[in-house]
Amino acid sequence: ADTACKNRPLDLVFIVDSSRSVRPEEFEKVKIFLSEMIDTLDVGERTTRVAVMNYASTVKVEFPLRTYFDKASLKEAVSRIEPLSAGTMTGLAIQTAMDEVFTEEMGTRPATFNIPKVVIVVTDGRPQDQVQDVAASARTAGIEIYAVGVDRADMQSLRIMASEPLDEHVFYVETYGVIEKLTSKFRETFCAVNVCALGTHGCQHVCVSNGASYLCDCYEGYTLNPDKRTCSAVDTCAPGRHECDQICVSNNGSYVCDCYEGYTLNPDKKTCSAMDMCAPGRHDCAQVCLSNDGSYSCGCYEGYTLNPDKKTCSAADVCAPGRHDCEQVCVRDDLFYTCDCHQGYTLNPDRKTCSRAIMSSLVTTEESCKCEAIVALQDSVTSRLEALSSK
Repeated sequence: ADTACKNRPLDLVFIVDSSRSVRPEEFEKVKIFLSEMIDTLDVGERTTRVAVMNYASTVKVEFPLRTYFDKASLKEAVSRIEPLSAGTMTGLAIQTAMDEVFTEEMGTRPATFNIPKVVIVVTDGRPQDQVQDVAASARTAGIEIYAVGVDRADMQSLRIMASEPLDEHVFYVETYGVIEKLTSKFRETFCAVNVCALGTHGCQHVCVSNGASYLCDCYEGYTLNPDKRTCSAVDTCAPGRHECDQICVSNNGSYVCDCYEGYTLNPDKKTCSAMDMCAPGRHDCAQVCLSNDGSYSCGCYEGYTLNPDKKTCSAADVCAPGRHDCEQVCVRDDLFYTCDCHQGYTLNPDRKTCSRAIMSSLVTTEESCKCEAIVALQDSVTSRLEALSSK
């Protein structure tokens, strides 16, 4: 398990030459090579799928990509493969792979999955058909071809088959006895070291494997700094970056919306509505609260005036100059007033203006008698005082 690829799923097809030039013991070496290759792969339905084709003058699909999804079953199937022992129709084998193996019906995953399609051709001879055009068509169809030559294999034919760059896709060994050495070569090719798993990458947030290299990335709401390793929070409250109606509050790479005083955040968490500042408990006006677009001011009932604290009220002096319409005297009565006149004047019917009083010249009989009595008393007192003084 420690040697398995973990980071590159493949749809991998082995095309193995079993023509008469490959002796039975040599073909057994090829089967060992296939088994060891399977051991290095992360085999599974969702990871690397493996198919094996056997060819000589005819082509046999030993098993397609859809058949086995575990290593034990694959290796057991490989062990049962028998050589065909005639011809070397390499071109026919590649064409058959395109027509019969690299299809969704046979287990190849859809193009939208972006799973690499890979062929490894193992041969010890020269193709007896036109392999060049067929290999070119396969490469155009997105199939990556590796050519492994053994012993008498024709190097020019290998290079015609293989994908570019050739020095990474063409391999050669002197005998089938050492073909197993190629296992490590293919492991390096298919299983580039995942430097992100080594813990030495130095990325502050996210390490993205890129073949044998890596790139750093940042979590959402952050941007990569010029050092290409560390991250800084994006100013999510910069103009154009948020959807807040009034106030944007940056919050660890994200943001939340808020509202000005006197406004409340709507259920959409973005827009604001003016609060009823004159609702009970929201204001401190003594008498009257006047709502004003998210704010308020205080007022007073009629007859009262607002104190300097702009909150409480005092009864107005209704008799202060300019506040009443009495001609002479204003008499305050709590919040109201009445008019009166100076002595010698009387209040007119309009209850506001005054007129001088008219003294009557007529004296009643009763009033006249009272006067005469007073005069007689005064005379009597005077006479009495004079008599006393003469003695």
